[in-house]
Amino acid sequence: MKKLIFMFFLLPAVVFAQNDEASIKQVVTNAYIQGIHNRGSVDEIRKGFHPTFSMLRLVDNEIKPLPIEEWIANLEKAKKESTTPPVKTEGKFVNVDVTGNAAVVKLELYRENKKVFTDYLVLYKFAEGWRIVSKTFYRHS
Repeated sequence: MKKLIFMFFLLPAVVFAQNDEASIKQVVTNAYIQGIHNRGSVDEIRKGFHPTFSMLRLVDNEIKPLPIEEWIANLEKAKKESTTPPVKTEGKFVNVDVTGNAAVVKLELYRENKKVFTDYLVLYKFAEGWRIVSKTFYRHS
């Protein structure tokens, strides 16, 4: 009987955690990997990133934030100026850690089978779903 009661309470928690992880991976894939890195839909980018998102860049021992709208403007400018398609970026989810309505994703990005970035994305779950709220990263040489 104790096992049955335990399973009754544990199973929904496991199912919700798996659903959250799948939803997080979908947002990161659509908005970040396909949207940002593979020059995808700006609508998908805005859907997956919270309007207050900021990428925190370490430049000359200083933190230089980059808001999402500035990043989108940079991407749109690069699209207009480029005559060749971008090298396809592939993502590998290293870890997805979810606690309640907060999550952290460790993601490795590859171009032509070479690791180019390790990203740490922070997400919150809002009424409309999971959205990326900040990012730090390491650029591999």
